[in-house]
Amino acid sequence: MNQPLIELENVFKKFGQKQILDGVNLNIYRGEVTTIIGKSGVGKSVLLKHIIGLLKPDSGRILFKGQPLSEMKKSARQVFKSKISYLFQGSALFDSLSVVDNIALPLKEKQSLPAAEIKKRIRNIMQQLDLSDIDDKYPSQLSGGMQKRVALARALVTDPEIVLFDEPTTGLDPIRKNAVHSMIADYQKRFGFTGVVVSHEIPDIFYFSQRVAMLEEGRVIIEGTPKEIQQATDPEVQQFIRGLESHRDDLTDMHTQSQGEKRFLEEMGRLQRHQVVFSIILFSIKNMEEINEAIGHGEVQTVLKNFSVQILNKLRITDICFRYGLDKILAVLPNTDIDQARMVCDKLTKELKSEDIIGVRPYPALCFSVDAGFAEAQQDSQIEHIVAIAESAQNELFEFKVC
Repeated sequence: MNQPLIELENVFKKFGQKQILDGVNLNIYRGEVTTIIGKSGVGKSVLLKHIIGLLKPDSGRILFKGQPLSEMKKSARQVFKSKISYLFQGSALFDSLSVVDNIALPLKEKQSLPAAEIKKRIRNIMQQLDLSDIDDKYPSQLSGGMQKRVALARALVTDPEIVLFDEPTTGLDPIRKNAVHSMIADYQKRFGFTGVVVSHEIPDIFYFSQRVAMLEEGRVIIEGTPKEIQQATDPEVQQFIRGLESHRDDLTDMHTQSQGEKRFLEEMGRLQRHQVVFSIILFSIKNMEEINEAIGHGEVQTVLKNFSVQILNKLRITDICFRYGLDKILAVLPNTDIDQARMVCDKLTKELKSEDIIGVRPYPALCFSVDAGFAEAQQDSQIEHIVAIAESAQNELFEFKVC
């Protein structure tokens, strides 16, 4: 793997007699979203403040592109800090400032730019984040989701290389929470920043993170891909993940991914022992980015929720449905071969109605497109393998105007 963009090497931090960070080692890689999980009070936010330079370690090193921050000259440290933006808990917008003035703040404080250039940058970022017609409004006049987008605009207006998110979904309902997660994933792809997220949102963080690290008693006890974390055998890791994970996905009311994968393994056991066939259908929203840009992340989550409800209502009671990513739903169909799975898709095509999914809001000339790929499990199939087969042979299920 490439050299980490940011490295924490054996970092210690104590406040009074309380040891907060107790030898933290962590690697953060360029162009990835790394999420830090752990119980309340274990030092996750303190760790972020060390990365941004608000706190200095008692001992240990923090390196940026291989160079220790402690050995940098003052000018070099200032350049490093200028590359980082911070999205605070609760957005931390200034109530006395308008939306435009809130977004302009880091440009005025950190950079010496002409007023015309500041105005241009603000206009560009507001346009990219769908923040129209709210220039002169104040935070108290905005919804919670809109406040998050204004805070994100403020964080991105300086074109940062690194963005730190401290509990970005605290206090939000399921639709707005999922909208923020979708925003992080969408804008990370669009702007290419490196993201570091502190969050308790299990299993949601597994959908948009490339790497996950768990902090416990001041140390990173595990670090890896979402799949590696979910499959970890460490009982402490499993207890934490299972303790926070609900029995149902709070947006779709479907099974969570871990529960769905468990049911997949149960069906695989039946196939291996008794030759009872089963198939999967993978539903993928193929133009999620286009829809996000056109109608906003919050509206898209409402559409995804409605679509999930319709899938649950139309499939058989024995079928197992669960989210398999930000824009994917996986259905496991027991006692079903590939031809029967295709028939299920044909039936859904005829029965799903756009008004049940979109509702009554008009979005002329915009299509909500879903692909459905299906595959029959073989005795040696891993879930990733059979999903890849379904994706490679996807056939368009339906496409309709959002109207």
